[in-house]
Amino acid sequence: MSSKLINCSVEFFDRQFARQVTEHDFALNPFEQAILPFLFGEVLDLGCGLGNLATAAAKKGCRVLALDASPMAIARLRSLAEAEKLPITAQESDLSGLNVESQFDCVVAIGLLMFFPAAEARLGLARIKDLVKPGGLAAVNVLIEGTTFMDMFDPRGHYLFGDRELPDAFADWKTEYSAYESFPAPHDTIKRFCTLVARRPAN
Repeated sequence: MSSKLINCSVEFFDRQFARQVTEHDFALNPFEQAILPFLFGEVLDLGCGLGNLATAAAKKGCRVLALDASPMAIARLRSLAEAEKLPITAQESDLSGLNVESQFDCVVAIGLLMFFPAAEARLGLARIKDLVKPGGLAAVNVLIEGTTFMDMFDPRGHYLFGDRELPDAFADWKTEYSAYESFPAPHDTIKRFCTLVARRPAN
């Protein structure tokens, strides 16, 4: 992904994060609420944002590596983790290559892959599967075709997954949770998502 497109995405979320901090809006979104009960052990949170899910997971006993491209979001999460003595390691990362070492009990990517071009989004999904330990979970949420929300973004740097693309990518794993949801978006548009929690075979 070009640095210009990466910067546009970071700037978009920096504005959103700043608004949330100003409004003290740290509630879990519906996707995070759905997957939180499944999380256990060592968790990799890709595109963690302000760290609302990472914080909630840590408070229930998980050890979290939280990555995001926003310096502001990572700085806030580090400060919060230190103040509350939470087992969270927060690191700034552009995430375009998902160059992460090791494997994890759970790998989370909520609303992240839409901000990659098509080829990188598909490679990112495959990389997420590789990062999950046998018997572990992938919790992924993607924006899917049928939405009009993408009119807000440059299509060169973003990707709408096909309606069945996410569940089909995990067809060889056990589905623990699956949902399709639509929400109103700016300018009388809609945003439609697929959320999946799938367990990697133990062997």
